[in-house]
Amino acid sequence: MRRVLQTISLLWLVLLVSLPVSAEQLERVGDYRIHYSAVNTSFLTPEVAAAYDIQRSKVMALLSVSVLEEQPDGATRPVQANVEGKVGNLAGQSQPLAFRTVREDGAIYQLAVFRIQEDEPMRFNLEVGFDRNEEPAEIAFMQRFFIE
Repeated sequence: MRRVLQTISLLWLVLLVSLPVSAEQLERVGDYRIHYSAVNTSFLTPEVAAAYDIQRSKVMALLSVSVLEEQPDGATRPVQANVEGKVGNLAGQSQPLAFRTVREDGAIYQLAVFRIQEDEPMRFNLEVGFDRNEEPAEIAFMQRFFIE
């Protein structure tokens, strides 16, 4: 299990380092930071995919969403979030995303697996609820996936 955690941490580090600062996949809402990332599941190692029951496939992708609350001292803490949403193509065809919660080493992630379409921009529309006294934050973005 330790190796799986190390692999996930490495994957996140690679994703963060490989993204230019201007393309950071982050939305700020008050004291909260909503991080999101979508990758082809074929990039996952077989060990990580098996540990989280994720099918590795060239035509499947994984969306991860996490919410961090900024503390007065500048530190952050993970927050349980309710994430709902859908992914679709530019023609208007869409599919709902089924998120599940993963908790490990103090981190909380919402994960959803979905089918991708070759070289076609995919539109994501998410509602991220992290404060029961506030309306969910709406996150929308587009991403293109390539099947190798």
